Amino acid sequence: MIVENIEHVRENIEKACKKAGRSVDEVTLIAVSKTKPYTDIEEALKSGTLDYGENKVQEMCEKYEILPKNIRWHMIGHLQRNKVKYLVGKTELIHSVDSIRLAEQIEKEYAKKDETANILIEVNMAQEESKFGITSQETEELIRKISTFEHIRIKGLMTIAPYTDNPETNRVYFRQMKKLSVDIRDKNIDNVSMDVLSMGMTGDYQVAIEEGSTMVRVGTGIFGERNYNI
Repeated sequence: MIVENIEHVRENIEKACKKAGRSVDEVTLIAVSKTKPYTDIEEALKSGTLDYGENKVQEMCEKYEILPKNIRWHMIGHLQRNKVKYLVGKTELIHSVDSIRLAEQIEKEYAKKDETANILIEVNMAQEESKFGITSQETEELIRKISTFEHIRIKGLMTIAPYTDNPETNRVYFRQMKKLSVDIRDKNIDNVSMDVLSMGMTGDYQVAIEEGSTMVRVGTGIFGERNYNI
């Protein structure tokens, strides 16, 4: 069922790309495997999907040890500074950087191993109190500060849009994110690229793609409902 679900998601990605006049190669599907057993990922791997998203560092590290090393792990959850050291050498991309203090910790831990962290800046575009992320007005200033760090590369932006039964209501936030991404790219800041725009989840990824998303994070649509009691 997991492989069939991935095929269905990929078909939807293709439709959204076609509607927006984009190439399907521009969009990366991240299978959000948080709270799911490693056996579900083994099943998903049969589809050729290699990008997986986790919310918790410990859970990601446990799966990292068990599963094939060609998997690209994405840290998509809120990252505590004391957990950064466990990500070095294991994580393809950290999606959720939203403070200078977190960036300083990433710089410190990655410098110890002479590694480079690829990160996204998390923007709370809808300004929901329950969500992490900075405001769009704060984004450029934070990026300029982090851009001076030797062991960090800013690859783009990420947002978590509001939960909604009508994905169209999130189109405005995705559109604003794309504009912010273009505005920052046009500043030509050293060590900063805006190649990645991580936005869109199970309920709204097609709208996100139509508005310029390059990474969609789909969990429930692939693995089914999550059990948060484990």
